[in-house]
Amino acid sequence: MRPQTAASGHALQSTPITGSSPRLTAEWRVADAALLALFFSSGFVALLYQVIWQRLLGLIAGLDLTAVTLIVAVYMLGMGIGSAAGGMLADRLGRRSLLAVFAGAELAVALCALGSKTLYRDLFYERAASLGGLPFALATAAASTLLVPTFFMGLTLPVLSKAVTPSLEGAAHKIAGLYGWNTMGAAVGAWLGSSVIVRSFGYERSLWFGAVVNAGCALGALLLVRLADRPRAAPVGAESPRSPAAAAHAAWSWRTWLVVYFLSGFLALGLEMVWFRVLGVLLKSTAYTFPLLLSIYLLGVGGGSLVGRWIAPRVRQPLRWFLLAQAGITLYASASVAVLVWALSTQRRLESLRRYLASYDPIDFAFDFFALSPGQLAFYLVLPAFLILPPTLLMGLSFPLLQRGAHSDLDSLGRRVGALQTANILGSTVGVVVVGLVLLDWLGTAGTLWSLTVGSLVFLLLASRTMARPVIAASAAVVVSAGALWAVPSSSALWSRFHGAEPSRMLYAEDGSGLSVLTSSEPSFRRRTDVYVNGLGQSWVPFSGVHSYLGLVPALLHPAPRTIAIIGLGSGDTVYSAAGRPETVRVDCIEIIGGQLETLRALYARTGYPGLGGLLEDPRLRFTVGDGRRFVMQSRDRFDIIEADALRPASAYSGTLYSREYFELVRTRLAPGGLGVTWAPTPRVHETFASVFPYVASVEPMLIGSNDPIVFDAAAVRARAQVPSTVAHYERAGIALAEHVEDLVRSFQLRPRPSRPVNDHLLNTDLFPRDELRTP
Repeated sequence: MRPQTAASGHALQSTPITGSSPRLTAEWRVADAALLALFFSSGFVALLYQVIWQRLLGLIAGLDLTAVTLIVAVYMLGMGIGSAAGGMLADRLGRRSLLAVFAGAELAVALCALGSKTLYRDLFYERAASLGGLPFALATAAASTLLVPTFFMGLTLPVLSKAVTPSLEGAAHKIAGLYGWNTMGAAVGAWLGSSVIVRSFGYERSLWFGAVVNAGCALGALLLVRLADRPRAAPVGAESPRSPAAAAHAAWSWRTWLVVYFLSGFLALGLEMVWFRVLGVLLKSTAYTFPLLLSIYLLGVGGGSLVGRWIAPRVRQPLRWFLLAQAGITLYASASVAVLVWALSTQRRLESLRRYLASYDPIDFAFDFFALSPGQLAFYLVLPAFLILPPTLLMGLSFPLLQRGAHSDLDSLGRRVGALQTANILGSTVGVVVVGLVLLDWLGTAGTLWSLTVGSLVFLLLASRTMARPVIAASAAVVVSAGALWAVPSSSALWSRFHGAEPSRMLYAEDGSGLSVLTSSEPSFRRRTDVYVNGLGQSWVPFSGVHSYLGLVPALLHPAPRTIAIIGLGSGDTVYSAAGRPETVRVDCIEIIGGQLETLRALYARTGYPGLGGLLEDPRLRFTVGDGRRFVMQSRDRFDIIEADALRPASAYSGTLYSREYFELVRTRLAPGGLGVTWAPTPRVHETFASVFPYVASVEPMLIGSNDPIVFDAAAVRARAQVPSTVAHYERAGIALAEHVEDLVRSFQLRPRPSRPVNDHLLNTDLFPRDELRTP
């Protein structure tokens, strides 16, 4: 997401000042360097906050599509309102007051950061556990609090733009510097904030770090206030209000440019969602994939803006070139994806890449580039850069072009900067909602890319009106856009190539929540079929192995499991295996990716595999699309078994299902004698689980906890496994029940209670998911 927090920049860019002394000029240069550092730092922590606040709010609202869209939309809406307010304020105040306003805004953000853990974790999260009947209202109330800090973030760009711009001639240069350095700070914040600060200190202490940085920015701005009243005359040869750029602006109404920049924001956020979906699948996303991609995205935008501030003054038709740059963004986006799909289909030198895409596991990567081979390093950096950097450079480059062409007088500069930013941010907000909740649902990633590419035609047609032969230019625009639309690959071609499979050996389903893909070694799908979710291997069909074991062990241990909740669907193996007892009357399966059930239905229609038939036709099984932790938190029921299907501990957001707080939640939702179950892939999971449940048993590779003593009777377990309906249930799917029962009997162990309090530094918590973050 573009930060648009507006705190960076070449704020007091030195220019020769008529009548200024050498000492005053030197002071201004020192002030320039100081403001660069302050504004860069403000952008750095803005992205740090975004990552942390979205995580904290996810505990309340959930991590499904609707909740994430709500949080992002509110975040950006607050920045848009702040930009509008800052623009109206900027033209009414002097430089001294404007710098003081910036300092006040930084202090306000710092206070919000310091209070956010108490607000979200201690207040709203506790309420979320008790107000299960009002989930959306509570989530909306919690997310709405983001309007306060983001308002102050959005306020800063128009305020600083007016404060540091002594003449109309230098406006584009200075405003682009502000925007560019802020965005570069945000890029570094996305990178180092996740890989160093949060990884080392967790979310709460990272908030303290950010607040200290904001306070430092405020103090630095106040120290520079003393320079605000020093004369800073306009440069010799300043541009008059009716310069060529201003005249070009006059040919278009102000409202037209607001609409154009609204569309620019819409397309930018829409493409961002498409790129992150595509690259998340290609890179087999882990907890660090999104920060890496966001950093590259922001690096391109910030770098383009900083380069563009030197180019914009030398361009005779800045608004024409702005429109052409905007068109180039979507044209490149569609062409680059098409080239990548073509290369994966035809280029033999990419065979190793195809094998990786077809593989089950991701590259073991946690920002440790020294641990990667040259090929892996190229894959993790060059591929995202190929798709993202050129168009984001154009995004950044277009910003100073627009600023140069859109301002016609100095008196209204602050208001116009604020209005443009507001229009762009509102376009981004609408883009998040429309693309996330509508286009990806209806059209999928390929169809969404196709529809966004239509935007190139709009910009090209507008640009053609500024050219000497508009009819010929418009005809060329239609031809170019038509070619780009034709090049966009189909969904089948896109996802088959990105999974190293032939289209005839792939089944897929996609919506806004994510992508589910099944691949097989043969078109009939009669042999092993691998299940992928957003590019990561999750399970397989036919049912067997660890997933069957994870489902049937707690079902056989419990004397009479009537109600069961399973978080995660995968291949359906764990859910099916948990439903083997005749005493069970309901199994709730909660899956966050909506397309998974659809692909399993398609596979059953293709193969008729009895295990899938039992999964899909059993009336006791209820499937819910949504966030599993939120489902458990809001449920009024108490369950005999609650289990999360196996989830890689380093995958994105996995910490929410391995934290102490999650296990405490499970404990409170168990019926008397109920069992909480987790896959236990790391020592931290073992310690965290054991710190919550008073009674714990180990059945490798899982842990089972309860509020009551766990009674293990091998004879009773064997007897339950010999009930005819239970035997038939597992035989139907080809699951080796007898072997699993003997494994259970051999490996079952009761764990003694810890003899002393467990050190919190050894545990996974909501505020410090150490396994997910790969904290040493």
